[in-house]
Amino acid sequence: MDTAVKQTHIYRKATCPWGKKAVDLLEQEKIAYTDHTFDSRNQEARFKEEEGVETTPQVYMHGRRIGGYDELAAHLNSHSTEEEHESTLKAYAPVIAVFSTALLMSLASALGVMGFMGFSLCLLACLKLMDLPSFVEGFMQYDLLAPRLPAYAWAYPFLELGVGLALLGSLVLTPVAFVAIAVGLTGGVSIIKAVYIDRQDLDCACVGGNYDVPLGFVSFSENAVMAGMGLAILLGFR
Repeated sequence: MDTAVKQTHIYRKATCPWGKKAVDLLEQEKIAYTDHTFDSRNQEARFKEEEGVETTPQVYMHGRRIGGYDELAAHLNSHSTEEEHESTLKAYAPVIAVFSTALLMSLASALGVMGFMGFSLCLLACLKLMDLPSFVEGFMQYDLLAPRLPAYAWAYPFLELGVGLALLGSLVLTPVAFVAIAVGLTGGVSIIKAVYIDRQDLDCACVGGNYDVPLGFVSFSENAVMAGMGLAILLGFR
């Protein structure tokens, strides 16, 4: 990569929320830039190895590496706490809406914790099914099983919906418990690897493929709860 030219360059994944935020910040500050998006994971891996960095996006200004979005914001001294709070609230709005609605539905129906989980999983599955191809595209970027078994990515929302309906109807709970544990553990391990080991900046597919919810705690919680509920059913806590 030639950074000797005195211009601003950004290297990023097209689907990375932090890359999008960095681009928005450059445009907000009216800074001309060249946008380099990776065509594949291998291309991104080569970039990281050549530049000696662990994450993307990476911004270069006047031949000097600035870093990712946070470093760019600090460098430009234009990122206020209020803007950060507004951005975070907007990113997590779909998650807040899903779980708030599920809580109210469980209270109204007097179904308790099992009802809350059932409604939550059904609502999350509904969001995924609204644009299944987009969900699959996002899900395959971090799930360990999906790239090896693409059918699993397409089936995931239906499995989630099935688990949710079974919880609401108290139907065939033992088989459902094993499905919930398998899906929850696979998803949880995938997220730990992507976020905390590989340090990837990706969108969470937990609310479908059309929202910029950062991959991390929310998606991990979804999978942890699925696995936990499955285990609770097997142990007789219903």
